[in-house]
Amino acid sequence: MIRFYNGKTLALNGNFEVTNHEVWVDGDKIAYVGPKKTDAPVFEREIDLGGNLLMPGFKNAHTHSAMTFGRSIADDMPLQPWLFDRIFPLEAKLSPERVSWLYKLAIMEYLTSGITAGFDMYFYRPKAAQTCSEYGFRNVFCSMNETYESIIEECDTVNNMHPLVSMLPSIHAEYTTSLDTMKEVARVCHERKLPFFTHISETAAEHHECIARHGMTPTQLFDSLGLFDYGGGGYHCVYLSDKDIEIFKKRGLWAVTCPASNAKLASGIAPLVKFAEAGVNLAIGTDGPSSNNSLDMFREMYLACVLQKLSLGDAAAMDALKVLEMACSGSALAMGLSDCDCIAEGKQADMIVIDLSRPAMQPINNIAKNIVYSGSRDCVKLTMIAGKVLYEDGKFFLPDSPERVYEECQRIVGEMTAE
Repeated sequence: MIRFYNGKTLALNGNFEVTNHEVWVDGDKIAYVGPKKTDAPVFEREIDLGGNLLMPGFKNAHTHSAMTFGRSIADDMPLQPWLFDRIFPLEAKLSPERVSWLYKLAIMEYLTSGITAGFDMYFYRPKAAQTCSEYGFRNVFCSMNETYESIIEECDTVNNMHPLVSMLPSIHAEYTTSLDTMKEVARVCHERKLPFFTHISETAAEHHECIARHGMTPTQLFDSLGLFDYGGGGYHCVYLSDKDIEIFKKRGLWAVTCPASNAKLASGIAPLVKFAEAGVNLAIGTDGPSSNNSLDMFREMYLACVLQKLSLGDAAAMDALKVLEMACSGSALAMGLSDCDCIAEGKQADMIVIDLSRPAMQPINNIAKNIVYSGSRDCVKLTMIAGKVLYEDGKFFLPDSPERVYEECQRIVGEMTAE
């Protein structure tokens, strides 16, 4: 067992109270949350928090992890030419081996940002899932196969691979997918009673071109095909119509916002306040490191807050506490990780330690809000997933050294750009 003591705990278990509770971890689960006990068991390790904060890890509810290859390789371009002229041609040169090393780099960055789980959509998914399980990183994958049989086979392969990895049926987006494939995915969702997630109305062009093709928005099209009958949601959701919002509310769907990527690509600002007022579930993702270009949840939280205030001309819009909840609990629930949403007995031990002695965290007035407005990955002292410490005090506890990962990723990018 591992004991966290002599610090503060932000459990996010239905409130934002900061306590002095100890937290014990047994295996991959949280065994105790509460005051110090005189009859404590013998611990394998006791971590003195030294007054620092223990809290749930952030969950990245939308990403394309292996796109680390494209970091700053196609900057300052609009979405469509960025995607079709620069990214797609390079992606054609990926392989399972390349994707594995690129995932390892992303996982390292996630850990430094306090991200303990990802909701990932990319290529060579079984190999990526194997890599995540070897690195101890929790990940939910989106299958993007085209036939019923191939979707079932891939989902079963990943879902039976390791407790840390799982897969849901999905598509990339309406504009890259045939109706026949959408119907195949809907068949799987219905038979397995599974939620469906995909890119939805990320840009105005995507939104209006779908209407021109089908007479419906992407949300309405997917709903008409039964894809949302068992829940799910959409990534980005910048241009949802009022009818789309009604569908999201009716179906209990999740709108996953990616503010940094949407700002960098000038895609727009998702109306999070409007969604929240309509009762739509909200989560946060980074999107990929080719369009963001950082996998940093602190920046996403900050932008999720301030862009709403700016767009509405209201400094009171989008309370930081709501955004912190989105990044930790909301994103976990969107991903189906209901045992990772807070610090409570029986939950998974996916937790981080925030160093309150960093200058940006002082003086201590409102810890929860200050994490959103002033926090950064510089404040992440420790990241634990499933009861294992994978990052602590600037050091990684992973199968490969950082130098090896950097070397391999640089080699891969050099080969891809030269081919």
